[in-house]
Amino acid sequence: MWEAIAHGFALALGLILPLGVQNVFVFNQGALQPTLWRALPVVITAALCDTALILLAVLGVSLVVLTFAWLKMILFAIGVCFLAYMGFMTWRSRPAVDKEAAERFTPKRQIMFAASVSLLNPHAILDTIGVIGTSSLQYTGTLKWAFSLSCILVSWLWFLALAIAGRTAGKLDISGRLLRGLNIVSALIIWAIALYMAISLIRDFQSLS
Repeated sequence: MWEAIAHGFALALGLILPLGVQNVFVFNQGALQPTLWRALPVVITAALCDTALILLAVLGVSLVVLTFAWLKMILFAIGVCFLAYMGFMTWRSRPAVDKEAAERFTPKRQIMFAASVSLLNPHAILDTIGVIGTSSLQYTGTLKWAFSLSCILVSWLWFLALAIAGRTAGKLDISGRLLRGLNIVSALIIWAIALYMAISLIRDFQSLS
């Protein structure tokens, strides 16, 4: 039992740690919102989306994405466009020292954006299916659920910690220079991921033709 829990925890932590679109958005909302409570919609939405993806991967439902090459290509194409747009928005964003920017991200808008960066990110989806879903095959019954719940717990703790870290950074960085620098780095990383996915998409298309 404890081996399955430790395995799930370590695996999920390794997958979620790298800086990506989802992490950047949660961190930025933590820094942007006037209180941590105002950033909870993005934390809860991101964690719920991860929970759904992990359960789908473990139950084997999402393996259909890997079974049909054309579906994978469509998913990647949508992801490339979405990540390019998110990179542009992140690059243009300016950390605010007043309440206007925070007011623009209402709870409803936080939920919509958080769901988008979670569910329209093929790289994260394929990681969840290919790594967590495949790793869960070695477990059955109670052990599989222990593994799955451990992975899910990592997501909830991680996104909450990210929002807290963002809130702390927002308080310390009154001028907004640090957050502006992070936004630039984040945008470059997002564009790099989009470029990598675009190259993969072209190669897959050439292999089919």
